[in-house]
Amino acid sequence: MAEQSGFLTAKFVETYNQLTKHNLTELEELYHSDVIFEDPAHKMVGWPNLHDYFTRLFRTVNECQFEVHDTLSSQNKAYIEWTMTFSHPRIAGGKPRSVRGCSRLEYKDNRVIYHRDYFDMGEMLYEGVPILGSVIRRIKVSM
Repeated sequence: MAEQSGFLTAKFVETYNQLTKHNLTELEELYHSDVIFEDPAHKMVGWPNLHDYFTRLFRTVNECQFEVHDTLSSQNKAYIEWTMTFSHPRIAGGKPRSVRGCSRLEYKDNRVIYHRDYFDMGEMLYEGVPILGSVIRRIKVSM
């Protein structure tokens, strides 16, 4: 079981390392039709909703790339530590921004049935907004 989980995790990482707006259909091979996806701002249930989310996301960003630092697979679960670098025309003047995060995956029928991303939403979005970003950074330093 752990070997299969490791294989599925490697396939997941490989797909995300090559992900662009032109090959989003490859995600369908990774995700179960009943997938639940959560991050600090969203919750999607079912592959059609997750596909729509990724389509909207990649339509609005200039770029979005993932660098995986570490993976851990066991039984039907995996944890992936990553850095996402992205640029969005309305955040930080479109300059690339990076945010570190971690994904928790659960597998069923050799596909991802549960995907939860953990990352600092303030680091990702709000710190790239003029004035608000400097306020958030000052608060973080003072804590």
